Amino acid sequence: MASHQSHVDAAPGKSTGAWWSHLYVQVLIGVVLGIAVGALFPDQGKMLKPLGDGFIKLVKMLVAPVVFCTIVHGIASVGDLRKIGRVGIKALFYFEIVSTLALILGMIVVNWAQPGAGFNTESAPALAIPVTIKESHGAFKHLTEFVINIIPETLFVPFVSGDLLQVLLVSVLTALSIAAMGSKGQNVMMAIDMVSSVLFGILNIVIKAAPIGAFGAMAFTVGNHGLEALRPLFFLMLCFYATAIFFVIVVLGSIAWVAGFSIFSLLAFIRDEILLVIGTSSSETALPGLMEKMKRLGCAESTVGLVVPSGYSFNSDGTNIYMTMAAIFLAQATNTPLGFGNQIALLIIAMLTSKGSSGVTGSGFIILGATLAAVPAIPASSISILVGIDRFMSECRAITNLIGNGVATIVVSRWEGEVSADELKRRLAE
Repeated sequence: MASHQSHVDAAPGKSTGAWWSHLYVQVLIGVVLGIAVGALFPDQGKMLKPLGDGFIKLVKMLVAPVVFCTIVHGIASVGDLRKIGRVGIKALFYFEIVSTLALILGMIVVNWAQPGAGFNTESAPALAIPVTIKESHGAFKHLTEFVINIIPETLFVPFVSGDLLQVLLVSVLTALSIAAMGSKGQNVMMAIDMVSSVLFGILNIVIKAAPIGAFGAMAFTVGNHGLEALRPLFFLMLCFYATAIFFVIVVLGSIAWVAGFSIFSLLAFIRDEILLVIGTSSSETALPGLMEKMKRLGCAESTVGLVVPSGYSFNSDGTNIYMTMAAIFLAQATNTPLGFGNQIALLIIAMLTSKGSSGVTGSGFIILGATLAAVPAIPASSISILVGIDRFMSECRAITNLIGNGVATIVVSRWEGEVSADELKRRLAE
């Protein structure tokens, strides 16, 4: 429809003016200035935290309704329920394979590099795991409870809580209901399309504040923790960043090559979203923009609507790498024996708990707490060791999650024959 085409043409951050008018350049400037202010004027930097928090809240308030409209319009317009089921099964198959690879890769690297060996944990203050971790994420220990929690208390709860899996369920049920209405559903589709146009208009306004949000977030982070605070855990950060880069370039790069496109071309294509994530440490802020970019590449709206939102919970590659590396690092740091059998058990638990990650800033840290709560061998209070650097780890987690979901969407779209390799290369170069 014409109005949806306008969403594509007016994708957030897309600019053709002077170099400084591009969103990714403005965000990068905001990040650099934020680091400078936080390092030179730490007290003032701490006071700028509301700028980052406010921007994240502005974007988050749009995520649930944007995802709902995109999924409903995409699925209801397909009319082929068999295709919807086929896409969903392919996406889940891809998610589980690639997510498991991420977990295993993190486990291999942390065992090889031993970043926690000889770490002095006596200087780390005890930190009790908040009750909310066990209450909110304890359900993810058991698959059946996890599935039950996808069902919201009421039809409107997901739009208040922002739980993407619940939004996905409500969206799919709504789309199937509209599709079953036949021609009568066209009026509903037109209404949803109009609401979607309004939402993307709001998003285009909000996204202009991204450089300010990135400036405030980085100024607070550096001002609060200081550059010196990174030194004791620099090796862990180095291992994690190196592993994530390896995963993106080699693992996802190989998958992209098989699918007929270059991972580097994709990185350039979604650079606006990547810089936005760097500034906010949340991949959720880039979700609407990523969905629009995927549609611009030729991926069907129904595929984008299913794969991207579900990928934020089922395909968190960066969070998966972090989970195994951080947990085993804490075992090393606390001199906790963790044999091969225990590490396999940890891997299985992480495969379930990682499904609770939703792209929100700090969610990987909370999920790690849930995992440690399920692995009694590792002292739960040892998570305090990672508090000071979690913000910097969060950025890498979020970027890897974003790129992984972009690759997943294109791969599933290619499996469905929606876009050819030549079309992909041409559109990625635009």
